[in-house]
Amino acid sequence: MRQLIFACFLAASLSTHAADTFRCKNDLVQVGDPKSSVAVKCGEPMMKDSSCQVLPGAVQQQAYDAAGKAIVVAPQCETVDEWTYNPGVGDFYTTIRFERGIIKSIRYGDRVK
Repeated sequence: MRQLIFACFLAASLSTHAADTFRCKNDLVQVGDPKSSVAVKCGEPMMKDSSCQVLPGAVQQQAYDAAGKAIVVAPQCETVDEWTYNPGVGDFYTTIRFERGIIKSIRYGDRVK
């Protein structure tokens, strides 16, 4: 029974690990690596997307111009980048998400045809 439980934990940890790494060319990148490392190891992605994610606890503020007219000041945000790679036929499209210039997550999409 212990062996079965151990095998289940081992399988779960291995499947989780697979989502934390991406093999590009002859190298690996993983969660925690900097954007510069990904650029060197993997080259240019097929698509780049960038958005502004509102920081937790940030609130919209109101300021006033010289004439006393209200101006809405957007809450502070941080840039989040997503780079998508096409590793080749039979593999899966891979999207790497960067927050503060560091890999936050790696997601696999549809299989390349």
